[in-house]
Amino acid sequence: MSVTTLLRSLLAAVLMASATACGASSAPDVPVGTPAGPGGTETPRSADPEPVAAVMPDVIGGNAGRAHEQMGSGTDVTFRDASGRGRSVDDPAEWRICGSRPGPNRQITDYPVVLDVVRVSEDCADVVPR
Repeated sequence: MSVTTLLRSLLAAVLMASATACGASSAPDVPVGTPAGPGGTETPRSADPEPVAAVMPDVIGGNAGRAHEQMGSGTDVTFRDASGRGRSVDDPAEWRICGSRPGPNRQITDYPVVLDVVRVSEDCADVVPR
């Protein structure tokens, strides 16, 4: 068997394993809060489930670029200059978070998530109150 044939077979096996792993779900079939075990009642899952609301992480004081990465690309985030000068936030990694909407550990029920930021070299104590 040539190296090329071996590599093709290996690649096909890896792709097949990846495709089948993507279809698997690690979520339990029992809704959260449903008692488990003897005597527990299970409610069947809906074919059209409600969207799950995320919780806003406590990112205040942190770097805006890292916070945006932490929340994931699927989260709609808007950066607002908290100094009141209306500056554009082109590179979030150069900005520090002074506040957020919603606040830390609150459910995200509305988008976009708003992060009030100042330049890394500035202090949040100098922020214009809103």
